[in-house]
Amino acid sequence: MNIENTASQMRKGVLEFCVLSVIRQGEAYPSDIIEAMKAANFQLLEGTLYPLLTRLKNSGMVTYRWVESSSGPPRKYFNLTDSGLQFYQELESTWTEMVNAVGTVTAHRPPDSATLT
Repeated sequence: MNIENTASQMRKGVLEFCVLSVIRQGEAYPSDIIEAMKAANFQLLEGTLYPLLTRLKNSGMVTYRWVESSSGPPRKYFNLTDSGLQFYQELESTWTEMVNAVGTVTAHRPPDSATLT
């Protein structure tokens, strides 16, 4: 098995949750999202982010507004919708359950003598 492939699949599995979390903290421009992810040591490329934002918009999880820029074209700033916030809260609950379950399964404990037989 290839660790890079497995690690990539793990990151993809939590990407939507992380992006929604950044947007939940306040209106976000895509480069703000990328910077927040980079600061958390979670590499995210524009080529991955923009299709995800489009899917989130099309599913009603986020909306955006255009803001004129003095240094280039107008910019899209993303916000969570009410549905997006509810979905985020459900993802957060699922994430907490997963972290607890994985922590329990992977906790290093001495072997139980009953399981050695």
